Amino acid sequence: MGKKRILSGMRPTGRLHLGNYFGALQNWVRLQDEYECFFMVADWHALTSEWQDTSEIAELTRQIVIDWLAVGLDPQRSALFVQSQVKQHAELALLLGMFTPLPWLERCPTYKEQIKEISNRDLSNYGFLGYPVLQAADITVYDAEAVPIGEDQVPHLEMTREMVRRINHIYGEVLVEPRAILSPTPKLLGYDGRKMSKSYDNCIYLSDSADEVTDKVMQMVTDPQRVRREDPGNPDICSVFDYQKILSKDRLDWIDKGCRSASIGCVDDKKLLAERLNALLEPFRAKRRALEANPQEVDRVIEEGNARARAAAETTMRRVRKALNLPEN
Repeated sequence: MGKKRILSGMRPTGRLHLGNYFGALQNWVRLQDEYECFFMVADWHALTSEWQDTSEIAELTRQIVIDWLAVGLDPQRSALFVQSQVKQHAELALLLGMFTPLPWLERCPTYKEQIKEISNRDLSNYGFLGYPVLQAADITVYDAEAVPIGEDQVPHLEMTREMVRRINHIYGEVLVEPRAILSPTPKLLGYDGRKMSKSYDNCIYLSDSADEVTDKVMQMVTDPQRVRREDPGNPDICSVFDYQKILSKDRLDWIDKGCRSASIGCVDDKKLLAERLNALLEPFRAKRRALEANPQEVDRVIEEGNARARAAAETTMRRVRKALNLPEN
């Protein structure tokens, strides 16, 4: 019996950063040992919010794949592909849309939140409202049995499950109902103390140089009450300490006690963090340099991933067309 299959993806709306790594990529690398993995650059999904300027999507798509390879995604074990190069996604999304009541989409919490919060983009389009339908197609076209997600994405996956149950109730077991693999998503703020976001320009990127990483770490916000070196601090409200919980578990007691007693300063803490981050990122940088020097290898990985994805998606679509009494292509 073969491995169970999973699907996940990222939108090419900017360079990948530490939040992407600790929130998803690190887990994806581990999941390769247990599952047959399909990892997608979701360029069509990027259009739902970036439709007014698509000039960077192609290059960012390529850069995402380079980052994926650099951190350890293995094209021998995982299909790394581009969503728009597998047309079966669009076909299944169209069909799922016929079964999806409009109120399901309008009640989606992510839709309502982003319409309210994002004021610098026009999101009043069908593509943004119908995002969950395309997402459901992305998952189900591969018969994915599971999807690695964070808690905030559970409502989207539940909508996918509702769509699957609806079509299966009418036409029999046509699509696989996926379950969630809940991934821990550590709270990592940007170096300015706000939510880490490409739009805030406050990210530490996987492709940053050692000097860039160090410079950003030295700007990080710590306990605002600790004004002078001799003032005791509170690591519980320090964003640097949140990073240290992941990267310096062997020094946490020293950092915690040193901060509270003022035996170490914020600069000492930041220097250790910069050292640990650069130790983590340097192997990724080396792999990235090698890939950038060999663009044909990146092209090969993408083309082979696209081909594997098309073959798997077409198998599903033949079953869907037959169930819905639609002609074969």
